Amino acid sequence: MKLRTLGKTGYEISPVVYGGVISMKDGQNASDRYVAWAIERGVNYFDVAPSYGDAEEKLGPSLEPYRKNVYLACKTMERLRVNAEKELSRSMELLKTDYFDVYQMHALTTPQDVELAFGPGGVMELLRDLKEKGVIRKVGITAHSETAALNCLSMYPFDTVMFPTNWMLHMGQGIATQMKTAKEDQSFGYLGIKALVERAWQEGDDRTGGYPKSWCKPIDAGAEALRIAAMKYALQRLGPDVLVPPGNFECLSFMVEHVDACFSTPLDTREEALLKDHYETVKDAPFFQKNNGDWPE
Repeated sequence: MKLRTLGKTGYEISPVVYGGVISMKDGQNASDRYVAWAIERGVNYFDVAPSYGDAEEKLGPSLEPYRKNVYLACKTMERLRVNAEKELSRSMELLKTDYFDVYQMHALTTPQDVELAFGPGGVMELLRDLKEKGVIRKVGITAHSETAALNCLSMYPFDTVMFPTNWMLHMGQGIATQMKTAKEDQSFGYLGIKALVERAWQEGDDRTGGYPKSWCKPIDAGAEALRIAAMKYALQRLGPDVLVPPGNFECLSFMVEHVDACFSTPLDTREEALLKDHYETVKDAPFFQKNNGDWPE
């Protein structure tokens, strides 16, 4: 895979990121195999969070032989400094590292999230301090609410943003339009999530058939043309630097195998029609709430 520059971070990273959920629940040997497979194919950016079950516990040993040659990103959902400091310390212990290349405030959604994080005793105090000390090299945010993310970007020049660059959300609600403009203006490293996602899981769905760890339902593996069109749409229309696959090895391997072509080959009219036709079949299925998640408009 051709490496891509992650915005103003200057990091040269693989166009597909290893999401730590892939290492979750399957045991240490499986995590070791997944990571070795990814490393052999040029993946050099690994992202994980304490909220991903036992992923940190498994990913730490899997990455240990490669740590000096990869970028490691972690997250916190804590909004107060005192709690985030404890969580970060535990993450470093499990991941067998004494620094993070990127550390992110995770899942910012509501005005209360942002107010706590930036307020007195908030997690931003810790992130600023640790960045100055070099314990955190770059500071980022992750969000599903475009309004929440843009609000944060107005208060601090974050190095990275992780946000959904999903064909259906963009076609139906315009989500990621403002984020693309913000990326162009501020040059943050932009990590696109959910490019391969079709919709939210619904009652009665069989999640055991290859995607038990994915938060949302991926496009079926048999629909290869639709998957490729969705990746192209994300990369070419919505502007992320790189993509993060849904949390299972099959989606990682598919993206690794096809991402270079998705960068180099334009989204054509046939592919766009394929996405539009499929949108009509899923547009009424649940995904995320409108009006940018839980942020009141």
